Amino acid sequence: MDSDAQKATSSSWEFSCDLEVDYKSDEKAHIVCSTLAVDKELQPDKVKRLMSVSDGKLLVHFEAVEARFLRASYSAFVDVLTLATKTIEQFGEGMELQPQNI
Repeated sequence: MDSDAQKATSSSWEFSCDLEVDYKSDEKAHIVCSTLAVDKELQPDKVKRLMSVSDGKLLVHFEAVEARFLRASYSAFVDVLTLATKTIEQFGEGMELQPQNI
C-alpha cells in the first residue's frame, strides 16, 4: 500500500466522541442499550457507534469520517436516548429485561 493510501485509511475515522449516561442500575442501562441497538447507523461507511454497559452506565463511542456525520449521528442518538430514558423514568419501576430470541 502506498503512503497516500495508508494516510487515507488511517485518518478515515479521525472524528470521535464518547457519551456516558449513568442509570445507576445495570438493568436499566441494559434495557436502554438493547432498545437503542435496534437502530443501526444509516451510513455505516461514514459513522460507527459502539455501545456497552458497565457499572450501571451506558457507554457509547462514536467515530466518523467527518465532523458533520459525527454531529448528525450524535444528535439523532441523543434524541432517541432521551425518549428511552424518559420512558424508563415514567414506566420503568419493576421492569425487567427479557431475553430476546433472534
